[in-house]
Amino acid sequence: MLTVHHLNNSRSQRVLWLLEELGVEYEVRNYERDLETNLAPPELLEIHPLGKSPVLTDEVNTVIESGAIIDYIVRHYGQGRLAPEPGTPAYENYLQWMHYAEGSAMLPLMLKMYTGRLPDGGEALQPRINSELDNHLGFMDRALADQDWFVADTFSAADIQLSFVPQVGKLLYGLDNFPNLAGFLDRIHARPAYKRALERGGPYAFGS
Repeated sequence: MLTVHHLNNSRSQRVLWLLEELGVEYEVRNYERDLETNLAPPELLEIHPLGKSPVLTDEVNTVIESGAIIDYIVRHYGQGRLAPEPGTPAYENYLQWMHYAEGSAMLPLMLKMYTGRLPDGGEALQPRINSELDNHLGFMDRALADQDWFVADTFSAADIQLSFVPQVGKLLYGLDNFPNLAGFLDRIHARPAYKRALERGGPYAFGS
């Protein structure tokens, strides 16, 4: 049995969504953030030394990092679904988007969030951070200029992995200048599997 160690209001919501899309049976173990620090509880340290979520356990395997977890599930349980055929140009594009979500796109959003907690809001850094947000959100927005999904206009696990970027971007920066990304959020929020994942995962600040 797959077990998702799920932290409220976190990237692990994507893992629940993927499993619902695939119709794979799984168990959810819920963890709540500390109300004062917003950090994960120490109980997660019993699952993995980093004490972070998401964590996936599958018999003897423990997998961390949302991208690695999504890749693991698709390879072991996807039965060819939600990923292009390996060796094709679409698959190479899929891999780039999968890594891009956390490798590049999330950094300026995290900087936006953390500097916003400083007494002066990180005023000196905001022009550079905003420039990077325009760069990355604009890049994603243009990729959807004439298609609904990021890889060969076919819904895939890459869309699930990328979803956290515009969700957080909408809250921290707004998507008024990125209408294609706003439309992408509307499409994913309308998916039945997405709605079922919210029911399994509980309240989600970045949801629809």
